[in-house]
Amino acid sequence: MAKFVLAGKSDCPYYAKAELLADLLQKILPDFRIHKICLHPSDWKSWLEHICSSKGWKHEKCPIVWRELIDRGGKGMLLGGFNDFLEHVQGYYGVSSDMGTDLMMKIASENLRTTELCAEEEEHRRDLLKPFNIWICSALNPSCCTLIPLLFSTGLFRNVPTISLHLLDMDGTEESLLALKMDVEDLALSQLHEVTISCDLSQVFLAADLIIFLDDGPPTHGGREGLSSEELLLTKVAERYRLYGQLMEDSAHPGVRAVVAGRVCVNLKCSLLIENASSITPAHIVAVATQLEGEAKAQLAEKLAVRSPDITDVIVWGNISGTFHVDLQKAKVFRHKGAICGPAGFSRPVLEMVHDRKWLKDDFPTLVASRHSAIALRIKKPAAISASRSIVSVLHAWYNSPSPQEIFSLGVVSTGLFGVPVGLVFSVPVSICHGTWSVRSDITIDSELKSKLDVAINELMVEKDTADGIRKNDPVT
Repeated sequence: MAKFVLAGKSDCPYYAKAELLADLLQKILPDFRIHKICLHPSDWKSWLEHICSSKGWKHEKCPIVWRELIDRGGKGMLLGGFNDFLEHVQGYYGVSSDMGTDLMMKIASENLRTTELCAEEEEHRRDLLKPFNIWICSALNPSCCTLIPLLFSTGLFRNVPTISLHLLDMDGTEESLLALKMDVEDLALSQLHEVTISCDLSQVFLAADLIIFLDDGPPTHGGREGLSSEELLLTKVAERYRLYGQLMEDSAHPGVRAVVAGRVCVNLKCSLLIENASSITPAHIVAVATQLEGEAKAQLAEKLAVRSPDITDVIVWGNISGTFHVDLQKAKVFRHKGAICGPAGFSRPVLEMVHDRKWLKDDFPTLVASRHSAIALRIKKPAAISASRSIVSVLHAWYNSPSPQEIFSLGVVSTGLFGVPVGLVFSVPVSICHGTWSVRSDITIDSELKSKLDVAINELMVEKDTADGIRKNDPVT
């Protein structure tokens, strides 16, 4: 049996002519077999050099044809280019080719397009198989233990075959992170590709697709005697999140998304990341205020005798971890048992349903502001379940497109809307659609709300000015 290999550039008309001639021979001769290698023009030169070097041949033109001698124990016999192949076929089989130039060019064009489509499909296949890299910073935070199962069990990343989970904690020990890694692996999650841990910065955020920032451990003095606890905290946040931003800039995927959550300097952390990861789209770095939304919904639900999920579109303005304001101008209540009811999906404005205006003005803000500390006081640690759920709710909307009418509260970099200074990270109402958030334009800012926003703006600007005054090259504590 004659076994031949025909290789060439996909846009080469002589390869096209040799290909059709070989197909004809394979069809009419029972003992003739041809193996074709059609390469993209950009890959041809390096491939030809490699194949000739490995076989000890000298050949520079397209195509190249050789006869395989494997069944005889040989490494192959070079025939040469198109003319050599044509001469061999005429001499041995009495067959020639009368293909015209126009047809040769047409087939070469089709070959090139087919090669390009195959390359695109292969690249897409590799992208599908490539793990989605999630990094969790401060992974020893109690919230992480409830967050990880939610990331894998809510259909959050439904279009991602596998996920690589990377756990980082600069305040923790390798032993503690290893225990967490083992605990995650014991979940036997089908979507989980691997779990890695890190206490250093050598490979941090490498190829990261998503980074979740949780609250760090408390700061230590680290040789900074005389500083107040607030100054120590701001120093640690400023130094660490400048560093995180630089690491994102250097190592993360260009389209990386980052979510900052917690109760400590959340807006400031988000701002520092944006400033120090200058090539990453600022809209891809956000701070989560949905835990505050949940706490507000819980108080309203108790007042109206409904479930918390029956309250929607609560807005949280301002400093997520400081002075914030809960705005109910768009809030709705569903399934309320009142004198007026309607079909499924019927809702009423919350402000029309809460008749106790004194409670709404005086008690409600205090109850929301103190709910987190009340939980922490009882269980002797921060509320982890609601914190994790708030992160997942934002991620679910960001990656899976909720109703465009649904309102979320996110800390985002300001473009000057609502009187918030440009560049300041401020919690505002947004809608999320097809992976992109946009600030709501249908919000009324009256004088009372404006004065409350101003308080939060001033607080954040002071915090930001203090952080900007901290030297960037101080060691991280």
